[in-house]
Amino acid sequence: MQRIQKKYAVKRVDTGLLKIEEEERNILWNTANELVDFSSPWNSEKVKKISFRALWDTEFLFFIFKVEDSAIYIDTTDDTIASINNSDRVELFFRTDRNLDPYYCLEIDPTPRIMDFKARPNKQFDFSWNWPAEDIEVKSSIGKTGFVVEGAISIRSLNQFGLIKSGEIEAGIYRAKYNKQENETYEPTWITWVNPATETPNFHIESSFGVLKLEDF
Repeated sequence: MQRIQKKYAVKRVDTGLLKIEEEERNILWNTANELVDFSSPWNSEKVKKISFRALWDTEFLFFIFKVEDSAIYIDTTDDTIASINNSDRVELFFRTDRNLDPYYCLEIDPTPRIMDFKARPNKQFDFSWNWPAEDIEVKSSIGKTGFVVEGAISIRSLNQFGLIKSGEIEAGIYRAKYNKQENETYEPTWITWVNPATETPNFHIESSFGVLKLEDF
C-alpha cells in the first residue's frame, strides 16, 4: 500500500519576518500553523514537545523551532563538524526528488552553529559544500526550559537548487536529543516528523520526507 505523504501548509506573509521587532514577529509566528507531530519510532520514551512553524514571502522561507529541553547538551570542544554532530540540534533536509540525488542538509544546534552539507544516496556527504551565507540567516536563544532556533532561507537559493516545484518543497524535519549515559558519555535519541519505517534510525532515506506546501504560491 502506498504511503500517504505528510504535508505542512506554509502560510504567506507580506513582510520580512526577521527584520521586524520581536513583539510583532511573535504575532506573525502565532498565525502560522504549528507542527508538533514528532516522535522517535526507535525509542519507547515519550518525546518532549517540539514545535515547528514556517512562513514565507516572496524573498524568504522562514522557520522556527521551539524545543522543550531542561538538559540541553552542547559539545563545546570546538566549532568543528564533529562538535556540532555531538550536540543537541534541529535539522532540516531538502531534496530535489525522491531519488535524493542530491539533497541538502541543515543541522543547527542551540548556539546556533550550522552543520550544512550536500548529500547523495547511501549517505554520501559533501561537507565541503555550504549553503551560501547571503542566502541563510539563523538566530537562537536558550532558556531554562528549552531553546529556540529561528531562521530564514532565501527563495532564490531554494529555486537555484531545484527545491521548489509547483509551490511545494519536499523536506525532512528532525531533532537529535543527546542523553547522558551511566558511563558519562552522551547518546542520541533520533526524533522525526515522518516515520521512515526503518528498523534502525535513518533520516537519509526517501521515506523520511514530507512536503512543505507554500500557500498562495
